[in-house]
Amino acid sequence: MDKNTRAKNPRYPFFSMSPYTTNVIHLRNPWVTAWWAAAFPGFGHILLGNYIIGFVLIGWEILVNFHANINTGILYSLTGRFDSAKEVLDRRELLIYIAVYVFSIWDSWRRTADYNKLCFLSEKEFPPVALVSMNPAEINCLDKKSPWTCALWSLLMPGLGHLYIHRLATGFLILILWIAATCHSHLLEAVHHTFTGNFSAAAAVADPEWLLFMPSIYGFSVYCAYVYAVEFNKVFDREQARFLKENYQEPGFPMPL
Repeated sequence: MDKNTRAKNPRYPFFSMSPYTTNVIHLRNPWVTAWWAAAFPGFGHILLGNYIIGFVLIGWEILVNFHANINTGILYSLTGRFDSAKEVLDRRELLIYIAVYVFSIWDSWRRTADYNKLCFLSEKEFPPVALVSMNPAEINCLDKKSPWTCALWSLLMPGLGHLYIHRLATGFLILILWIAATCHSHLLEAVHHTFTGNFSAAAAVADPEWLLFMPSIYGFSVYCAYVYAVEFNKVFDREQARFLKENYQEPGFPMPL
């Protein structure tokens, strides 16, 4: 197979860009991916770029969590009301939930280990990557972006950091989750009552079912956006170095050891 054919059809592709999203395989710690899957099933797969299974697991988590009253049971357990936790939990759906929950963690860890192997192989080949992808509806281009700016937008509003780096599917998903959780948990009303010193009203108006989702959504938004901004910058640097080497470096240049 000649050089041009390998460039068009690499054996181990590691980067993909469309007008609507950008995806890259890079080295990850399997335990970190598993931890995010434990924090919110589906987040581990979204972090890996597996959108379909990630979306399904997130929908499963929200649906079964509400039917089994899991978040309410967690709240009662954390506040020492163990009898109330036992009464509120639906044991049938809880047993169904546990199997999928454990699978989400295990599969995230397994996929991360496999993708790390692909990453090592693709680094040796490093095929050229397209820097621009466009159609009549959208334009996406790979350029250097500040990871801290990305994290700041995610801190201000979860999902905006992903829109900044053009991961639209993840960005819109997190935006929808965050807005739904904010509205249904009555977070803003609880914050208002807290600022006015009416703590009993704040506790009464807040909905723990939705409120307990929010730390995972918020933290994942910041972490995922920052990591991908860093990795996209690395891909840009490597592609720039490859292009300059192939087009401007003398073939007989003595590389330093």
